[in-house]
Amino acid sequence: MASFLNVTSPPFFSSRTTLSTSPTPNITAQLSQFKKGWCWKLKCMPSSGPSQETESEPPETAPSPSNSASLMSSSSVSTYNWCAGLGGVGFLETAYLTFLKLTNSDAFCPIGGGNCGDVLSSDYAVVFGVPLPLIGMISYGLVAALGLQLSGKKLPFGIDESNGRLLLLGCTTSMAAASGYFLYMLSTKFSGTSCSYCLLSAFLSFSLFFITLKDFGLEEIQKFLGLQLCIASLVIFSLNTSYATLQPAQLKGICVLTFFHLCLYDSSLANIDLEYFTTEITTPSSPFAISLARHLQSIGAKMYGAFWCSHCQEQKQIFGKEAAELLNYVECFP
Repeated sequence: MASFLNVTSPPFFSSRTTLSTSPTPNITAQLSQFKKGWCWKLKCMPSSGPSQETESEPPETAPSPSNSASLMSSSSVSTYNWCAGLGGVGFLETAYLTFLKLTNSDAFCPIGGGNCGDVLSSDYAVVFGVPLPLIGMISYGLVAALGLQLSGKKLPFGIDESNGRLLLLGCTTSMAAASGYFLYMLSTKFSGTSCSYCLLSAFLSFSLFFITLKDFGLEEIQKFLGLQLCIASLVIFSLNTSYATLQPAQLKGICVLTFFHLCLYDSSLANIDLEYFTTEITTPSSPFAISLARHLQSIGAKMYGAFWCSHCQEQKQIFGKEAAELLNYVECFP
């Protein structure tokens, strides 16, 4: 038994000693490489992680072309919807005024009493024989139709979107130029008169112009500035020509009417002894009547009449109280 222990015990203890105290060179090398690899990973992971995330995320300051295109598309749709809405409001207003003009009806004026009817019934409410509200109704209807077609991307007659936007800009430019001219006429020829419909139409026209202009960039505005100036000049020249031919015709009619009344006088009435009396003029003078009376006074025109002549009194009533005082009146009865 002693020999058995002596023989078997050394190998057993030697094997345990070999496994616990003396590792093989290969295992030691693998452990050292394993430790180095983990240390390298632990040192490199904090710096490499954020860089990978930064590279994978797109920069926030540079939007993609698809995002910018969608933003431009939404802005254009909003502009076209505004044009369609404001154009529809203007169409309804001018349609109502056109009906009143064609039927010779009195306009309901919420502000200013009957001044709206005076402006609508004046000769300045007609351009080359066409009622001005009818021209406005056509213009507003065209703008509203263009706004709807551009918002739906369905333009007729094969017109693309760029030409449609240019046509819309031309329409709103002409409407804004006409509104500016009419505001000038309202302040000069109809001083002291307020017209709610005129002011509303001017507000709609200028709003449509600036909304359409905002849709164009600075480079495009500079490119089409010459075209806009040509359109505005053409509109103002046409309106000025229409109203310039209006005043001489009215002046001629009044002079012929007065001359016709003088022919009706009988020379035998000069021998009749009549007591002189004056007739009070009660009608107010319109801005155009005052302007016409000042023009007649400046050129030396005279009105010949008689105090008993009903036609002369009627002529003075047409001019009104303020304008009749400016006339160079000559009494024919001795």
